Amino acid sequence: MNAAEVLIDRLIDWGVEVVFGLPGDGINGIIEALRARQDKIRFVQVRHEETAAFMACGYAKFTGRLGVCLATSGPGGIHLLNGLYDAKLDHQPVLAITGLQFHDLIGTHTQQDVALDKLFIDVAVYNERIMGATHVENVVDLACRTALSYRGVAHITIPVDFQEQELKDSKRSKRNVPHHTSDICTPLPLLPRETDLHNAAAVLNAGKKIAILTGQGALGAGEDLQKVAELLGAPIIKALLGKAVIPDDSPYTTGGIGLLGTRPSQEALEECDTLLIVGSAFPYIEFLPKPGQAKGVQIDLNPQQIGLRFPVEVGLVGDSRRTLQALIPLLKRNEEPSFLKKAQAGMKDWWALMEKQATRTDVPMKPQVVAWELGKRLNNNAIVSCDSGTITTWWARHIAVKAGQMHSVSGNLASMACGLPYALAAQIAYPERQCVAFVGDGGFSMLMADFVTAVKYHLPIKVVIIKNNTLGQIKWEQMVFLGNPEYGVDLQPIDFAEVAHACGGIGFTVDEPAQCGSTVEAFLNAPGPALLQAVVDPFEPPMPAKVTAEQALHFAESLARGEPNRRKIVITAVSDKIRELI
Repeated sequence: MNAAEVLIDRLIDWGVEVVFGLPGDGINGIIEALRARQDKIRFVQVRHEETAAFMACGYAKFTGRLGVCLATSGPGGIHLLNGLYDAKLDHQPVLAITGLQFHDLIGTHTQQDVALDKLFIDVAVYNERIMGATHVENVVDLACRTALSYRGVAHITIPVDFQEQELKDSKRSKRNVPHHTSDICTPLPLLPRETDLHNAAAVLNAGKKIAILTGQGALGAGEDLQKVAELLGAPIIKALLGKAVIPDDSPYTTGGIGLLGTRPSQEALEECDTLLIVGSAFPYIEFLPKPGQAKGVQIDLNPQQIGLRFPVEVGLVGDSRRTLQALIPLLKRNEEPSFLKKAQAGMKDWWALMEKQATRTDVPMKPQVVAWELGKRLNNNAIVSCDSGTITTWWARHIAVKAGQMHSVSGNLASMACGLPYALAAQIAYPERQCVAFVGDGGFSMLMADFVTAVKYHLPIKVVIIKNNTLGQIKWEQMVFLGNPEYGVDLQPIDFAEVAHACGGIGFTVDEPAQCGSTVEAFLNAPGPALLQAVVDPFEPPMPAKVTAEQALHFAESLARGEPNRRKIVITAVSDKIRELI
């Protein structure tokens, strides 16, 4: 047995069922080991290594299991980095495996001589170069265990000649006892200390206007979270990665927060006197209560996250669901739930506004219409992957989460191009479920070649492209945050329906609001991989829930300084505001 075979067998022992990657001469030994074991572990070939890394991250997000990606030496390994940083910043367990050149030519300027172990230092919680066949088992075990235990990226790299080194021919050092490691991963402690629970309950019971901010760390704890909200009379505010923690028809949630959040969520955080943070490291601290405004309690599995964004009084280190269950018996019912009732009334008005925006018949079609029509038709167990950009606003606000669905996006990295790879990984993990990518034309075009991966592996993913022929988020940031006219953001149009056909899939196009619902219906029911390009108004702004005076000033400045589309933008913005008021 050679080193590559030991590596793949050890992955199988760790329960790895699929590896995402692209072959190359720097990993030929590993590819051969995968070929010989294809009945036990699946290799999914992609068209770009960045896709493989995003798929590994998405697989980890949607399954909770180790995601694994594979790339060759030099440029192949370099291409993994963006997807791996996505995993790092969103705390997902991913193992990256790369090749190196011949061990005795490393550092001699040979072809593709990139020291990938040095390159991956910042992205990885574990990062090691394999030094021979007898080194493989030890390193793979530690890499898998570290990625799972610390919810981060592990990286191992192995010279191409070592991959074919026979175990029996490799001299083992006298201290390297065979099989001295194991494929066991013991989870971190799941419950905080009893004294901390009582201290947390005291803070929460003393509150009058209590708000709950939740994120991806509370996925699976929705039922208990709603019990806490009911007891405390507290609205539940969801960070993007926590969109699916509870369904949007719950009477306890005010939806998202931040620039693409809801007005009731923002008002709840502005007015609360107590804040409970559950499984979230929401990065936009300007939306959190000002220091001194509110007392705080935070629940997180990672002690490093406690007090990271907000100066809490009590930190509870543990699993969100089990910690909430231990906390509930200690909580007193808030007999004056007026704070929650105000938030509920605000959400009734908010959803009325969202429906008004999403049922407009204007041409060009508004992007909200597409999101709304899609959201109504998604299966109760659908898995929705969103991309980064203005697309995230329409997903966050207009696709209401149903109980049983999963939703995700590139959170802290906020990288473009993640939507398609996430959907591919989701469909591989859950072949029986509806897997949908909701993406913009800018993000999709970065990795669109991998639509053919869905065709190759008969993955019936559905890709919705909001086509406005511009990098919309960047355009509005230039105007609203900087006061500059838009520049460098226009995109050369692509007929994505024809791209789908060229790849062997099915392509749809819709540009009329009256036909949007029926087209979405036909698209979702199409057999196999399908793509819907929805042509929308490029001048529809993703407005914040509450526009600040500074943002309004910058917007006016950008128009005055020569914004090339100022007339159309002004007409659209004014029209939108008038419609909100009538």
